Amino acid sequence: MTGPAVPFREIVLKVHSRCDLSCDHCYVYEHADQSWRTRPKTVSDQVISRTAQRLAEHAKTHALPSVSVILHGGEPLLAGPARLRRVCEEFGRALSGIADLDLRIHTNGLQLSPRYLDLFDEFDVKVGISLDGDRAANDRHRRFADGRSSHPLVLKAVELLRQERYRHLNLGLLCTVDIENDPHAVLDALVALDPPLIDFLLPHATWDEPPPRPDGSPTAYAEWLLAVFDRWQEQGGQVPVRLFSSVLSTLSGGPSLTESLGLAPTDLVVVETDGQLEQVDSLKSAYEGAAATGFDVFSHSFDDVAAHPGVRARQLGLAGVSETCRRCPVVRSCGGGLYTHRYRSANDFDNPSVYCADLEALVRGIQARTSATTVSPAVTGRSELAAEQHDLTRTLLAGLHEALGGRGGARWDEAWELAGVLESSPEGAAGLDRVVTHPYTRTWLLDALEGLHAGRPEAVARALRLPSYVAAAAVRSGLDIEVSADHRDGRLFLPTLGELRVAGPGESGRVRVRAVGDGFSVRRDGGGEQFVPEGAEGPDWLPVRHVTAGGTALFALDDLDPYRDCFEAPAAPRLDRAEAEAWSDAVGRAWKLLEQAAPQQAVDAAESLTTLTPLVAGRNTRRPHGHGAVGLMMTQDTEELALALLRSLRRTRLRALLDVTDLYALDGSWEYRLPWERNRAVSFSGLLADTFERVGLSFLVPGFTDGVPEALDMMERAAEPTVGGTRLLRSLREEMGGVHGTSGMNALMNPLDHEPAR
Repeated sequence: MTGPAVPFREIVLKVHSRCDLSCDHCYVYEHADQSWRTRPKTVSDQVISRTAQRLAEHAKTHALPSVSVILHGGEPLLAGPARLRRVCEEFGRALSGIADLDLRIHTNGLQLSPRYLDLFDEFDVKVGISLDGDRAANDRHRRFADGRSSHPLVLKAVELLRQERYRHLNLGLLCTVDIENDPHAVLDALVALDPPLIDFLLPHATWDEPPPRPDGSPTAYAEWLLAVFDRWQEQGGQVPVRLFSSVLSTLSGGPSLTESLGLAPTDLVVVETDGQLEQVDSLKSAYEGAAATGFDVFSHSFDDVAAHPGVRARQLGLAGVSETCRRCPVVRSCGGGLYTHRYRSANDFDNPSVYCADLEALVRGIQARTSATTVSPAVTGRSELAAEQHDLTRTLLAGLHEALGGRGGARWDEAWELAGVLESSPEGAAGLDRVVTHPYTRTWLLDALEGLHAGRPEAVARALRLPSYVAAAAVRSGLDIEVSADHRDGRLFLPTLGELRVAGPGESGRVRVRAVGDGFSVRRDGGGEQFVPEGAEGPDWLPVRHVTAGGTALFALDDLDPYRDCFEAPAAPRLDRAEAEAWSDAVGRAWKLLEQAAPQQAVDAAESLTTLTPLVAGRNTRRPHGHGAVGLMMTQDTEELALALLRSLRRTRLRALLDVTDLYALDGSWEYRLPWERNRAVSFSGLLADTFERVGLSFLVPGFTDGVPEALDMMERAAEPTVGGTRLLRSLREEMGGVHGTSGMNALMNPLDHEPAR
């Protein structure tokens, strides 16, 4: 096992080893490990004190900002208020000034009273209560030793915890699944108690002692939980359910929210009443001594336990699950199941979960029920993608305002206020949107934010380009608003409009910009005013030009923006008039060819492409930019330029999607052989990028479809795709159907009647 051990952020402290109930599904008393019989009933002062010291040492060593201590048993309330107060005081003192302390207690609730809750309120101890649903469900297992029902007393405890003075301590309800109970009745009973959270737990089982399946169904537990899920959705999901939230999170590329699912490493250790340090408690279901480490708080540190092979095995993530699980598409969500549930005496824990079929059915069932509402509309809608990209840029702008924290001074404040004025009118908002959505505005924002976060001295000055953006928006709006903006080296750059010489080289200062008629004026402090009419170009005014086709402007030919140098090849310097016309003519011809050979691709491009930046040969560091920009190198070969344009558009769209939604997770955990280049292995992201590009290019050159169906098959069977990624793969298959219905460029030209080398 390689890599450092994961520090413990959570400890379970057994404060009492006995219980006042006789639940027949309890892993502590009814399963393989019977070590409770030799434990002290109550945790001693020495164990409490030494455990608190060990935890403080551990938190300090690893600079942990917070740690959780869960008081457990047996039934922890049997320890009594005095003992529990001692625990709270000892841990509070030990962790003071080192880490925040999160205290919790998990109880059956029978002993809960105002006396306990007043104590918990004093130390902010959150309370979780075990309840298996309605009375019939709860009494199936949770009874007293003489067979009496515990349900009325548990309800009394829950109602006490719901009182206004104790409500803030309510951690929620823990419910162990029994498939013979009515799933709807169980959920309804739990929801009626208005808990902040419901936690459904599968009963502990192993391959040696499998869970009961009365009807023999291999997915009985999934069917039960999906019935609960359907009811939960019908009710609007009014109470969070951790199990469902975890599956939904991982399906969208997020983290697991529970130890029983997902691949997150374990960060929990158990301290028994005698000070023995053990692994997670559920291992007691596997075999006698399964949880033991041989360590105790008196002779060993938590770091010693973290290095224990049994603990490390549960910190390996994907590498710690069986080969069967590593090949399974739902492994990101189920994580191979709870470690205990994988046990088989023949080969220990190197197995899928005994609930494997249930977990797969549960994940797939939730995905099928929710994908329509959880997939970002941007995955399939270009206008939705543009809108989400716009929102992202505006969020970054707000983030820059916050990150400056007043350091921008009056210049920033004035520009920010004027942006608000523009926003208040339709014309002003449209002008501001035009500038904010310009792709290189995103590059400026990210550059300024990165500089501020890194503490670079020039970062504030870079952020103070905002007045130029607001001035450009004011000019575009046509509103009679004067905006002060900075010029550098004698030049005023107005994003999306152009660059004006206002002073000599090396000079810097401020000017006032105002829209005037069919143009704008620039007034310098101390006198002097320049008027720039719309459509002008001259030695002092360099406008942003446009690529045209058939007299129609298609998109900007931006060779001016100071943040345009963000592609794999360097941005070209300002083009002279003849070079610009040559670019416009060449791209116009390529565009016409695209319209003829792949009309739908041309329509899609027209909706998304706003900016083209000329590039020159060489290597460059790519930086993020907003949606709608491509960079191209000049070629007079129309077919080659059309392919380059379409390739750039596909790459830009995929990057834009990845900006706003997770399409995959755990990238790099598996490798895939490219069907069109067998000697090359790539990660999932590489396979997706290549496939996404080839599907688009195949509208021009059908040979690019070779190997694409195989690539889509591989990705659809893979574990990495999120729900959004799965929907994107489906849309690529739909696009492939469109390819076979078009003649492509093959019918228009012979030179490209082959698959170009990549």
